[in-house]
Amino acid sequence: MISFILGGARSGKSGLAEKMAANSGLPVHYLATAQVWDDEMADRVQHHQSSRPAEWPTTEAPLDIIPVIQSQACDGKGCVLLDCLTLWMTNLLLLDDEEALAKRQQEFLAFLNKGIDGHLILVSNEVGQGVVPTNKLARRFVDESGRLHQRIAEIADEVIFVTAGIPQVLKERRY
Repeated sequence: MISFILGGARSGKSGLAEKMAANSGLPVHYLATAQVWDDEMADRVQHHQSSRPAEWPTTEAPLDIIPVIQSQACDGKGCVLLDCLTLWMTNLLLLDDEEALAKRQQEFLAFLNKGIDGHLILVSNEVGQGVVPTNKLARRFVDESGRLHQRIAEIADEVIFVTAGIPQVLKERRY
């Protein structure tokens, strides 16, 4: 099962994802994509670390997310909470390699299309509701993230948008 949770910064999306993971009935593995580049980002990472249960193993994988998901959620016996896809996209864009960007996205989407026997919870920032950014890299980020979100939403079993801590189901899981 794939759950896709979108929302703005500090919308409550990570908290919802953590509740869903805790209630999954499966062992939870946390997959973090953040890279710490400054003190403010270090504070954000610390906030996330302190909010989740200490017994959840964490893997920090800024780029190579598929192997972690394969090992932890593809046997039907685990739940992976990936937080977050927009940081993964940032890391890909910072490679400054068009081929690598396209290849990694295609590989990830193909991997998701095969299905997940366990539970995969994907968290991402909705970036397409604001003004068009004024610089080229920021516009590219919004465009790439938006296209990735659309493709994942097609594949996901459920899609939830979070605003002010309130989840809004956009796509419901069908049993």
